[in-house]
Amino acid sequence: QVQLVESGGGLVQAGGSLRLSCAASGSFFSIATMGWYRQAPGNERELVAIITSGGDTNYADSVQGRFIISRDNAKNTVYLRMNSLKVGDTAVYYCTGVNEYDFTNTHYWGQGTQVTVSS
Repeated sequence: QVQLVESGGGLVQAGGSLRLSCAASGSFFSIATMGWYRQAPGNERELVAIITSGGDTNYADSVQGRFIISRDNAKNTVYLRMNSLKVGDTAVYYCTGVNEYDFTNTHYWGQGTQVTVSS
Protein backbone atom coordinates (compact mmCIF):
# COMPACT_ATOMS: atom_id res chain seq x y z
CA GLN A 1 0.00 0.00 0.00
CA VAL A 2 1.28 3.44 -0.93
CA GLN A 3 1.72 5.92 1.88
CA LEU A 4 2.51 9.60 1.45
CA VAL A 5 3.61 11.65 4.45
CA GLU A 6 3.89 15.42 4.20
CA SER A 7 5.88 17.73 6.42
CA GLY A 8 7.13 21.29 6.47
CA GLY A 9 3.98 23.36 6.79
CA GLY A 10 3.62 26.18 9.25
CA LEU A 11 3.07 29.88 9.78
CA VAL A 12 5.05 32.40 7.77
CA GLN A 13 4.79 36.09 7.01
CA ALA A 14 3.92 37.32 3.55
CA GLY A 15 7.02 37.43 1.39
CA GLY A 16 8.60 34.56 3.25
CA SER A 17 9.44 31.02 2.15
CA LEU A 18 8.65 27.47 3.16
CA ARG A 19 9.62 24.07 1.86
CA LEU A 20 7.19 21.18 1.97
CA SER A 21 8.33 17.58 1.79
CA CYS A 22 6.44 14.42 0.95
CA ALA A 23 7.95 11.01 1.57
CA ALA A 24 6.51 8.04 -0.31
CA SER A 25 6.68 4.41 0.66
CA GLY A 26 7.85 1.49 -1.45
CA SER A 27 8.88 1.23 -5.07
CA PHE A 28 5.93 3.31 -6.25
CA PHE A 29 7.81 6.58 -6.28
CA SER A 30 10.20 5.95 -9.17
CA ILE A 31 7.36 5.38 -11.64
CA ALA A 32 4.99 7.99 -10.30
CA THR A 33 3.97 11.45 -11.28
CA MET A 34 3.94 13.38 -8.03
CA GLY A 35 2.16 16.57 -7.26
CA TRP A 36 0.92 19.10 -4.78
CA TYR A 37 -2.63 20.32 -4.44
CA ARG A 38 -4.05 22.78 -1.98
CA GLN A 39 -7.44 23.55 -0.49
CA ALA A 40 -8.40 26.76 1.23
CA PRO A 41 -11.53 26.99 3.40
CA GLY A 42 -14.62 27.19 1.25
CA ASN A 43 -12.69 26.43 -1.92
CA GLU A 44 -12.24 23.35 -4.03
CA ARG A 45 -8.96 21.50 -4.02
CA GLU A 46 -6.73 22.90 -6.75
CA LEU A 47 -3.59 21.78 -8.47
CA VAL A 48 -0.42 23.62 -7.48
CA ALA A 49 2.36 21.73 -9.27
CA ILE A 50 3.25 18.33 -10.66
CA ILE A 51 6.46 16.56 -11.61
CA THR A 52 6.69 13.42 -13.72
CA SER A 53 9.04 10.52 -13.12
CA GLY A 54 11.23 12.03 -15.83
CA GLY A 55 11.35 15.40 -14.14
CA ASP A 56 8.96 17.37 -16.33
CA THR A 57 7.07 19.98 -14.33
CA ASN A 58 3.90 21.98 -14.59
CA TYR A 59 2.57 24.76 -12.37
CA ALA A 60 -0.64 26.59 -11.71
CA ASP A 61 -0.55 30.11 -13.09
CA SER A 62 -0.99 31.50 -9.58
CA VAL A 63 2.32 30.03 -8.38
CA GLN A 64 4.38 30.07 -11.56
CA GLY A 65 7.71 31.75 -10.88
CA ARG A 66 7.31 31.57 -7.10
CA PHE A 67 7.06 27.84 -6.34
CA ILE A 68 9.45 25.09 -7.38
CA ILE A 69 8.61 21.39 -7.34
CA SER A 70 11.45 18.86 -7.28
CA ARG A 71 12.03 15.23 -6.46
CA ASP A 72 14.79 13.08 -5.03
CA ASN A 73 14.28 9.54 -6.28
CA ALA A 74 16.97 8.18 -3.97
CA LYS A 75 14.96 9.42 -0.98
CA ASN A 76 11.49 8.74 -2.43
CA THR A 77 10.67 12.35 -1.64
CA VAL A 78 9.06 15.22 -3.51
CA TYR A 79 9.50 18.81 -2.43
CA LEU A 80 7.67 22.07 -2.92
CA ARG A 81 9.75 25.16 -2.40
CA MET A 82 7.43 28.13 -1.90
CA ASN A 83 8.91 31.61 -2.23
CA SER A 84 7.36 35.07 -2.07
CA LEU A 85 4.41 33.66 -0.21
CA LYS A 86 1.13 35.57 -0.26
CA VAL A 87 -1.81 35.56 2.10
CA GLY A 88 -3.76 33.91 -0.70
CA ASP A 89 -1.44 30.89 -0.54
CA THR A 90 -2.91 29.97 2.83
CA ALA A 91 -4.37 26.47 2.54
CA VAL A 92 -3.94 22.85 3.45
CA TYR A 93 -1.40 21.41 1.04
CA TYR A 94 -1.76 17.80 -0.06
CA CYS A 95 0.82 15.58 -1.69
CA THR A 96 -0.44 13.21 -4.34
CA GLY A 97 1.02 10.53 -6.55
CA VAL A 98 -0.15 8.40 -9.45
CA ASN A 99 1.55 5.40 -10.99
CA GLU A 100 2.25 6.35 -14.60
CA TYR A 101 1.61 2.72 -15.67
CA ASP A 102 -1.67 2.34 -13.82
CA PHE A 103 -4.49 2.52 -16.37
CA THR A 104 -6.99 3.19 -13.57
CA ASN A 105 -5.20 6.48 -12.83
CA THR A 106 -5.60 5.94 -9.09
CA HIS A 107 -4.32 8.88 -7.06
CA TYR A 108 -2.81 8.40 -3.64
CA TRP A 109 -2.99 11.24 -1.12
CA GLY A 110 -1.18 12.36 1.96
CA GLN A 111 -2.92 13.66 5.06
CA GLY A 112 -2.20 17.30 4.28
CA THR A 113 -0.12 19.98 5.93
CA GLN A 114 -1.32 23.44 6.87
CA VAL A 115 0.37 26.51 5.41
CA THR A 116 -0.68 29.84 6.85
CA VAL A 117 0.65 33.11 5.46
CA SER A 118 0.10 36.18 7.60
CA SER A 119 0.07 39.78 6.39
